[in-house]
Amino acid sequence: MTIGLIVNPVAGVGGPAGLAGSDGVAVQREALRRGGRPCAGERAVQALRVLATVRPGAEVLTAAGPLGEDAAREAGLMPVVEYTPRMVPGTTADDTARAAAALRAAGASLILFAGGDGTARDVARGLPAGAPVLGIPAGVKMYSGCFAVGPAAAGALAADWLRAPLPTAEAEVLDLDEDLMRAGRPDPRLFALVPIPVAAGRTQARKAATPASAREAVRRAAAGAADRMRPGVRYLLGPGGTTAELGRLLGLDTSPLGVDIVQDGRLLARDVTEQQAFDAVAGHDAQAVVTVIGGQGFLLGRGNQQLSARVVAELAAPPLLVVATEQKLIDLAGRPLLVDTGEPALDLRLAGHVTVITGPATASLYPVCAASAAPTEGVSECV
Repeated sequence: MTIGLIVNPVAGVGGPAGLAGSDGVAVQREALRRGGRPCAGERAVQALRVLATVRPGAEVLTAAGPLGEDAAREAGLMPVVEYTPRMVPGTTADDTARAAAALRAAGASLILFAGGDGTARDVARGLPAGAPVLGIPAGVKMYSGCFAVGPAAAGALAADWLRAPLPTAEAEVLDLDEDLMRAGRPDPRLFALVPIPVAAGRTQARKAATPASAREAVRRAAAGAADRMRPGVRYLLGPGGTTAELGRLLGLDTSPLGVDIVQDGRLLARDVTEQQAFDAVAGHDAQAVVTVIGGQGFLLGRGNQQLSARVVAELAAPPLLVVATEQKLIDLAGRPLLVDTGEPALDLRLAGHVTVITGPATASLYPVCAASAAPTEGVSECV
């Protein structure tokens, strides 16, 4: 068993910049101008360090430079470069597909990739049917079901894969048009079905949309959150249908997929970047209003990267005001809610239990787990 590694060097750069994605050179340039920073390399290193702890000296087949070689070296593993793009930097989606094909041809039995849905789509395009893959979550939009819940979980699964064959399950690779998504019309499409190694609590489900029939339940949950908003507190309203409904109940023109700042019924800032969110809450009594991603259970780290670790660390206690319909919790079938800020220590502090507001006079106490924690710190034991 041999691991292949691909890193999308620009994955996730648009999230903290408030761009709801990172597809396209123009978007990537704008993200960098706004202070966005790619995180895929760091997330890959986190995963590979778990692998290196269990399998020191493991050989990793990879692509040159930032496409994987750099992360493998930083994690203390031995990279064998099997693909070199024509231009570094400046790699393309086709380079991702070609790298996947080259690593598989060189003998990689599992392709680890760091990125989001677009990267998953390119990896699947380059592989023959039936080739196992596993995503290290590092993008903005991760609707697909082919990702681990966090980098540590991906590294642990890769280590298990090298030790002995793991069972696999078919997962969907989904992607959407980012321009439509920014207009508030997300419409994910199925592009491929891929086998992934599975272990309870270490792989995420595909994102599930809220059905139109749940509109009244969404309104009631949002009304419950509005009742709990306190005078003088600055609220960061994260993306999601339930938080959008909260904005409507407050009579505010909030962004459909961004992060907005609200205080005392007034919209202080709309669709802010991570830096703007940090500046707004530093030194203030503040809280983030977040909802549950349907089917996946994430509170932080999926689609709301503006709520970074340093932003959340500045918030009052409790830092999160969580609002969701009861059905979203029921659909998780007992699986915990997840936080993945990229800082394992912070995620562990957020773990435990959280009150989820489900209506004007109803709430549920629900468990929360740190998706970025190493397996020994509870990523598998909390399920």
